[in-house]
Amino acid sequence: MCTYYTAVGNFRRKRDSSGQTYPVIIVNRKEYMVDRQEMALWTCLNWRITNMEQAREHYEKLEQSLHPYITRTLENCLKRLEVRGLVVSGNGDTDFEALYDLLGGLYVIPISESIPLRAATFLKMVLLEGVAVSKARQLFQRDQPNQREAQILALSKQALLSTAELIKCAEAGVSDLSTDQKVMAALYDDDFTTCDNIRWEMMQAESREDVTLAVANLYLRKQVIFERLG
Repeated sequence: MCTYYTAVGNFRRKRDSSGQTYPVIIVNRKEYMVDRQEMALWTCLNWRITNMEQAREHYEKLEQSLHPYITRTLENCLKRLEVRGLVVSGNGDTDFEALYDLLGGLYVIPISESIPLRAATFLKMVLLEGVAVSKARQLFQRDQPNQREAQILALSKQALLSTAELIKCAEAGVSDLSTDQKVMAALYDDDFTTCDNIRWEMMQAESREDVTLAVANLYLRKQVIFERLG
């Protein structure tokens, strides 16, 4: 059994009445306060898709700087983030099945659509991850997506879509989702497909692997973030 983890939402710095700053993670427009240990682990998983061993490797690089703020084991901290919906996991008998289980129900948000989000993401890379300003600028330069990646970005800019919904759009050759009616017609135009079961229906789709890998590549190249609803 393979298991992969990643972070959802985006990081913001807030300021309290005394002028002190503190980190929050925003998921589905809701703010979640996190302690230093949670913030460190969330940062390790943000823009990464890792197994437990890889997550531990990234986390141990920050662990020494967290003393005396470590109050729980890595496993317990990870579980707490999962329960709060700030981290998600996917399981499967193969690497790809675990990847699809991880990404199928997550919503894809192009970060280029939000200047404040891009600014907050840039600050997170520089302040929390220790990325040099010059390197961070390079990462935020517009890259050249391939045809499938460009299709995903174009669709995601028109409507809030999960990876499974993007697969169905690819299967149907849909390119116009400019209205709610067109979204419903493209995704839920029959008597059995719902937002609850589309993830499972698309498991057998021909475009499943192609789209899922394209979504993962866009995420790893910091072109999109993942959002969770509900």
